[in-house]
Amino acid sequence: MADNLKDINCPACGEKMIKVFMPSANLHLDVCTNGCGGIYFDNREFSKFDEPNEDISPVLEALTCKEFKKVDQSLKRKCPVCGTFMVKNFANPKQEIEIDECYACGGKFLDYMELDKIRVQCSDEEIKTDDLIKKIYAEAGMDINSLRTRKKSKHFMIKGAAVGLIIALTVLYLNKGIMFSGGNKIVPVVIAAFIIGFCLIGAGLGALFEKMNNNR
Repeated sequence: MADNLKDINCPACGEKMIKVFMPSANLHLDVCTNGCGGIYFDNREFSKFDEPNEDISPVLEALTCKEFKKVDQSLKRKCPVCGTFMVKNFANPKQEIEIDECYACGGKFLDYMELDKIRVQCSDEEIKTDDLIKKIYAEAGMDINSLRTRKKSKHFMIKGAAVGLIIALTVLYLNKGIMFSGGNKIVPVVIAAFIIGFCLIGAGLGALFEKMNNNR
């Protein structure tokens, strides 16, 4: 949805919101500077300002040195753009901050200081993503840390097995003159067992190394 340039009223207190231009994203945010201090984001605008590295200084300047009225959080709020009743949703996986969201046009409304709290919680994309993954796995009854440990151990075992395979093939190659001299041929099963043995040894050493690494 394009940046809405029409004047709108705050869905929380009814006061007229002002347009604050955000140079970093080349768009306008609707800010309730004369009422409750809330901020309205058009569809897809919120994701441009929810992390601490993203510039919101124009909004902070617009809200500086002002007193804001309290609002009734229990009242249903209508989207100031399309008139649809907004729904309370959690802004991130921590489920600590609720914001108002319009399912019809995708707009979002945040009460005063909610944007600051969200930006503090979402210190970077890695932490935000990690929290989401942990939440999903927790709801499924799985421990993400143990799954990661298994994955890492499997990785070391595969690497160890690969090293064992390389060593086995190298030994066979260097000793092929002795092994095949005098017309005596090594049975393929023996060769296979020899290679598999080295692979297992390598996998075991890889798992041991990973265990020692985790215990540090």
